[in-house]
Amino acid sequence: MGGLCAFFASAQNRQQPQQSIALNDLSAFKSPSANWSVADSAAADFTKHNTVTKTDGAGILVSIPGKGENKDIFTVMEHGDIDLSVDFMMPKESNSGIYLQGRYEIQLLDSWGKSALTSGDLGSIYERWDDSRPAGQQGYDGVAPRINVSRAPGLWQNIRIRFQAPKFDAGGKKIANARIVSIVLNGVPIIENAELQAPTRGSAFPNEAATGPLRIQGDHGAIAIKNIRYSTRVNNTQADGTRNVWDSSEKPVNVEVNGTPIVFRSFADIPGKRVTHAANVGLLKNISYGYDLSNGTIFQLWKGNFVNASPMWLSRGDGNSVANGSIVSLDDKPALAYVRSETDAWPDTLAKMVYKPKGYELDGDGIPTFKYEYDGVKINDRSTSDDGKGLLRRISVDGLAAPKDLYVRVSEGSDIADLGNGMYAINNFTYYVQLDKGVKPLIRASAKGKEMLLPLKNTDKGTFVQYSLIW
Repeated sequence: MGGLCAFFASAQNRQQPQQSIALNDLSAFKSPSANWSVADSAAADFTKHNTVTKTDGAGILVSIPGKGENKDIFTVMEHGDIDLSVDFMMPKESNSGIYLQGRYEIQLLDSWGKSALTSGDLGSIYERWDDSRPAGQQGYDGVAPRINVSRAPGLWQNIRIRFQAPKFDAGGKKIANARIVSIVLNGVPIIENAELQAPTRGSAFPNEAATGPLRIQGDHGAIAIKNIRYSTRVNNTQADGTRNVWDSSEKPVNVEVNGTPIVFRSFADIPGKRVTHAANVGLLKNISYGYDLSNGTIFQLWKGNFVNASPMWLSRGDGNSVANGSIVSLDDKPALAYVRSETDAWPDTLAKMVYKPKGYELDGDGIPTFKYEYDGVKINDRSTSDDGKGLLRRISVDGLAAPKDLYVRVSEGSDIADLGNGMYAINNFTYYVQLDKGVKPLIRASAKGKEMLLPLKNTDKGTFVQYSLIW
């Protein structure tokens, strides 16, 4: 029963709170200032400092600080214990925050790509403040995230906060401090079991209390927010982000990247199927991807730790490992195919003997190049990440030039937005694709909405396709 119990515990952990704050207008908030509005859509430029644009409508809460009065916004709803889930989008270098009960700030900040995290970064518990303390020590008791799983500016992110309010006796004396049970950023636990001795810096109220409103910072930077969901029931059980195991009586088996890239073979379960020939590749700076050796496809990307191999090796091991980070799911269709007309659908599978895997080779830095033949064409497929912000993929032909009409499938999503300068937002700003200057992709309708294809072109520098995946 151990594996079954672990499965149900994991499923329960993924369930989202069911109550929500309506964003049809601003009636759920107290006297909002002019920087706040609701919108039908919002976009934050990947490169522009603190800039959000919007279209009129409903469903998204937006703060765009202007020249007038810019204030924080408070909900009419007040809460004690709360399990809160919020989707948010931040432009480059923006700064905001969620204040639980209006008193305890969970920081929202553009922390994409940072290596050294502080209590001022995304998902942190912001510090308390005391001007009477020595210089440089006025800020204290903040809690930094254990790992950076922040996404790039302009992409939608999710934060989930489980908070227990302070408790008071009948006479009003505090008998228990407030506590953060857990903070989960983009699916990854980053803080657990943090006791809050008192409100953080910038509290709206001088004293602690059993209840208070949610407060969102609006005077520092632009932000867009949607899907504000919550529950007032919070499990008292202490969280431990390491206990994601097949059998709860056994110690988890985590595989980490230590100083050199790693290739780890296993099964991998993704939405709708099991990848039976998966190669999990862990690069430096917490960047990883899953590669299907049976069709040359990158089927998922993640930031954070590498893989949890507990389901593979413990108890009734089933050969499966789990990406141990913040995942961007792609799909598992073949990487290459012929497209001789725009009506040729991309294949779900390949005909027998069209694709012949040839394994992979490691370079001097331990980075793999996957090799295979597609219809007799020798292919090299190599992905790197120098800055820890994204993945640069290069698919090249070894020897002979590629045949006409052979394409690489770069991405698929509900939509693909052309942002200019070779940058595209995929699947409602879930991730970006960056193309080299002057490269024009084929973007066409697909079963899921849109797909992006690039031809394997023969040039004087060889035959290749190159692009970056950024998240």
